[in-house]
Amino acid sequence: MKNKSPVSKMLKKIRPYYGYLAIALFSAVISVSLTLYIPVLTGRAIDNIIDAGNVNFKNILQILIYIASGIAGVTVFQWIMTYFTNIISYKTVRDLRREVFKKFNDVPLSYIDTRPHGDLISRVINDVDAVGEGLTQMFLQLFSGIVTISGTLIFMLMIDWRIAVVVVVVTPLSLFVAAFIGKLSHNRFAKQQELQGEISSFVEEHIGNQRIVKAFSYEQRAFDEFEKYNDELYDAGFKAQFAGALANPSTRFVNAMVYAAVGIIGALVAISGTLSVGQLSCFLTYANQYTRPFNEVTGVLTQLQTAIAAAGRVFEVLEDEDESPDPQNAKQIKECRGNVKIENISFSYTKEKPLITDFSLNVKSGSHVAIVGPTGCGKTTFINLLMRFYDTDSGKISIDGVNIKDMTRDSLRRIFGMVLQDSWLFCGTIMENLRYGNENASDKDVIAAAKAAYAHGFIRRMPQGYDTVISEGGGNLSQGQKQLLCIARAMLTNPSILILDEATSSIDTLTEIRVQKAFEKIMKGRTSFVVAHRLSTIKESNVILVMKDGNIIEQGTHNELLAQGGFYSTLYKSQFAK
Repeated sequence: MKNKSPVSKMLKKIRPYYGYLAIALFSAVISVSLTLYIPVLTGRAIDNIIDAGNVNFKNILQILIYIASGIAGVTVFQWIMTYFTNIISYKTVRDLRREVFKKFNDVPLSYIDTRPHGDLISRVINDVDAVGEGLTQMFLQLFSGIVTISGTLIFMLMIDWRIAVVVVVVTPLSLFVAAFIGKLSHNRFAKQQELQGEISSFVEEHIGNQRIVKAFSYEQRAFDEFEKYNDELYDAGFKAQFAGALANPSTRFVNAMVYAAVGIIGALVAISGTLSVGQLSCFLTYANQYTRPFNEVTGVLTQLQTAIAAAGRVFEVLEDEDESPDPQNAKQIKECRGNVKIENISFSYTKEKPLITDFSLNVKSGSHVAIVGPTGCGKTTFINLLMRFYDTDSGKISIDGVNIKDMTRDSLRRIFGMVLQDSWLFCGTIMENLRYGNENASDKDVIAAAKAAYAHGFIRRMPQGYDTVISEGGGNLSQGQKQLLCIARAMLTNPSILILDEATSSIDTLTEIRVQKAFEKIMKGRTSFVVAHRLSTIKESNVILVMKDGNIIEQGTHNELLAQGGFYSTLYKSQFAK
């Protein structure tokens, strides 16, 4: 599949719409047939104008009625052909965009983490749009072009085979010219689409972090960097469009030579008496009709090349490997006591740099486990492994005696309630955001969770209360308010195991004390893992794991670790030294 061209892959995608394709093709045949019959009628009308004062008006009037009917038929069937080719194009694009978006949910988290998000967004929007526009043009030109060339050739052979041979022999020159220019420009169009993805990524990154840009007075430097991307895109786009634009005038030049050759040879044949003036007029029209599809295809060559390059980028995403599937006999976990056992796990993001090595831990149900350590020691990575956002390289993690790799990912993740340091909210009402993890929760349950998280007060002061619409990323809320909503959302899921990764880092001290009390209530009887930098928040933990370089170097209660006078003691004293 990966070795096939983007065009053949796209043709496979339109297979469900072959019925529409048949209707469009039939309409093209009727439309082109009527178009080709009109020159015959025109030639007959000319032949009925014998001389001054010797014109057969009766025949001409009848022919004009036929011509008018033919034009009406052409209009109707061209509309039908365009309508159904558009349906094929739009439905295929809809399916393609749906597949790409679904793919983002199917690939491993590492795929999303290691690629620029703006580039991925560009592929699902800009590239798929370019494919749709290319498909529309391809079908319109392909159907009418093939039928026009075939039909015109038949009509020309019927009138005079000698002139028809001249047309057929000379016309392929335009195909060679178009093919050469197409091959020359393809790489340039691919580069153009790649740069569009890069510039989308850059813009998305800077718009999303505009506060940081302004805080560090980075505006001018950001603009200068943007200019570099923009100039590169301009240069690549100019070269691609210039190369593509050469095709149409080049083929028109060749086709104009064909038209001239038909005119000269046809005139000589007409003088000899074997071809009437009306037939010569008809032949010249056919010569023009025959070469027109070549002109039209080369006229949209830049669009087609853009579509092919864009399709290649889209299929790159679709053909990447999915996250490893759940085993066929994977267990659906409906109840969880919260016993977590970790046996000799090792993990690294890159093979050259080991992060967690030979890590073991046994957590009893209802235990409150705190994880502390310097930045980059593997605290958040441990949480990622627990949730199976990443899989361990070796060793195993079990919950209630069941290896998490033997559970469905969906049921595993429903066990956990999670509050991260980076709060995430989508564009929607506060009520919808809180229900994100439990869509069946009643309004009463949502409000109770908000009260428990001390978010009810500020929500009530919002313009529409719980129906207030939050902008994308929660831009109209403070960082602390966003975090309180994320805490309420986690509480609403009523999880068996709770994970708090610096969950109160953006909350004021008074609210933090209150939220900590709320957490104590929700954690009661539940296993909980708390990643913390502020050691004052974890003094009551059943066990504190001190991590360094991916390993647990100390383990015990707060008082036990202080008494040991080791790394934890040093960390604690550094935060509370007078």
